[in-house]
Amino acid sequence: VFGSLALQIPPQTSTIASHLPKAVGAAFAIPRARRLGLPLPIPADSVVVCSFGDASSNHASASSAFNTAALADHQRLPCPILFVCEDNGLGISTRTPQGWVRARFQAKPGIQYFGADGLDIVSTFDTALAAVEHVRTTRRPTFLHLEVVRLLGHAGSDVEQLYRSADEIGRTEARDPVLATARMLVAEGWLQPAEALAIYEEARARCRALAEEATLHPKLTSREAVVAPLAPVDPDRVAAEADRQPPAEARARAHAPRLPEEDRPRHLAMLLNRALKDALLTWPEMLVFGEDVAEKGGVYHVTSDLKKHFKVGRVFNTPLDETSILGLALGAGQLGMLPVPEIQYLAYLHNAIDQLRGEAGSLQFFSQRQFRNPMVVRIASLAYQKGFGGHFHNDNGVGALLEIPGLIVAVPAHGRDAVGMLRTCLGAARAEGAVCAFLEPIALYMTKDLYDERDGRWSFRYPPPGWHLPLGTVGVYTPWAEDLEAPWTGDAPPPPATGGDLTIVSFANGLWMSLRVARRLAAEGHRCRVVDLRWLKPLPLAAVLAEVDATGRCLVVDECREHSGVADTLVSHIVRARPGIPVDRIMATDCYIPLGPAANLVLVQEDDIESAARRMLAGGAA
Repeated sequence: VFGSLALQIPPQTSTIASHLPKAVGAAFAIPRARRLGLPLPIPADSVVVCSFGDASSNHASASSAFNTAALADHQRLPCPILFVCEDNGLGISTRTPQGWVRARFQAKPGIQYFGADGLDIVSTFDTALAAVEHVRTTRRPTFLHLEVVRLLGHAGSDVEQLYRSADEIGRTEARDPVLATARMLVAEGWLQPAEALAIYEEARARCRALAEEATLHPKLTSREAVVAPLAPVDPDRVAAEADRQPPAEARARAHAPRLPEEDRPRHLAMLLNRALKDALLTWPEMLVFGEDVAEKGGVYHVTSDLKKHFKVGRVFNTPLDETSILGLALGAGQLGMLPVPEIQYLAYLHNAIDQLRGEAGSLQFFSQRQFRNPMVVRIASLAYQKGFGGHFHNDNGVGALLEIPGLIVAVPAHGRDAVGMLRTCLGAARAEGAVCAFLEPIALYMTKDLYDERDGRWSFRYPPPGWHLPLGTVGVYTPWAEDLEAPWTGDAPPPPATGGDLTIVSFANGLWMSLRVARRLAAEGHRCRVVDLRWLKPLPLAAVLAEVDATGRCLVVDECREHSGVADTLVSHIVRARPGIPVDRIMATDCYIPLGPAANLVLVQEDDIESAARRMLAGGAA
């Protein structure tokens, strides 16, 4: 994988065209940073150059990038990017129809087209200069189309004789641009044939020497060395960022007439909104963007009024295209910003998952942490949403996120935890370049009560800046020991008691339901110790084991569907670490979520949790 920090060439994965969205993101971020007065690691008049082949130009990721660049131009937003298409007419063995690239991009609105014969060095040089000058002076997206040939097969295993005739291969070899350039220089009197040959041989010797030198570089010889770029984040560095305080005067103005910690207990959505406002005050380089996040404030109003305070430069709407949303985050993060993109629903993330898996998650790995693209991706997530459901608005599968190396996955269950965990994710992104998925349970956004209607026990006071919830920590609840007669202050959950009869491990909606079940069982004398995972990746395994040890038995309640959650991993770890301890799990059915009451037939319900808990308390298996 080639890359160079000195030349500002980030390493690329081999995923077809996946780098184009982040190239557009970087081009969008350059003028945005300049407008906001933020420092850049490159000159402010820089342009982004993004190269690819004719076959790659047909990919969905490429189409997202072209469309977003053209949309920016249509809205007169600067986007200084030069798309360079090396068109050799082949995608491995599949031929690109002759003239297709030229016809398509000459007619593309919002992107200026330049074309040249890529085998003619003079034509290519002059046209490339003109294209670069156009991008640099107009700050508008530009397309440089170079028609070239492909010498040899696509890769070492590609036998081109299977799909190209010997006559075609011979004609292609005769058009070798190195030979054509040498002939031109000799014909024009710039070189003698012997001089041209000497230049060629000198270049070959230099390349061979560099290749031999590369073989002498240290090799990766241990598993630890391979995974080092994905090593856990430094908790002290993260804490220093997570606990950073916004300017007091600016904070008072933004939250007027009173600071949020002076307000009464509130639900998750409102506390998250206030945390985002404090974060925008704390980090001037932070951007919030996505579908409907600006004037509307998001579908669930989590970003309400942020645009009014921080203006369109920092809080703005994007096209309805998750690939481009994440591509913008990638590009902005690489240029020193702190992007917080919103994906409107968890199911929508699958349209663009490779931007996280193939690009964002792999950058520090392939660059040995020389490059980074910090981000915190907010995603309205999980199931149990009433009245507005279906499988695209109620998605309870997180497997696609869990398999991305190095990704942090946070799932808060209530507002206080959401604030502390968001600060940790932002701190990890800012301090270590971490990529975080912050899953916000839709059904709990507006939830205020826990055990009884109007008890207010799922509403919390806003924790002021200077407090966060570190990675690896869990929440612990012992409902049997709670004094429900005492007034609910909402300052924090009640401190847990010691011991218990059964440990129930869950998160998000599963936590809320498990607490209700545990309270009912407490009336019969059963002491259920309920643990909130908070972090799905990396899992807080050490903390979970400590809570399992407190009771000697464990039930994992995972609201995700089978094969797409964390229950199996947890159970496996507990069984290996604590052989002999009774442990079981319940999960949702491996099924899409239907509309209406039928959804409850495939989702984990309180009755399921209670039945499983009773069996385990009685000494049986769940």
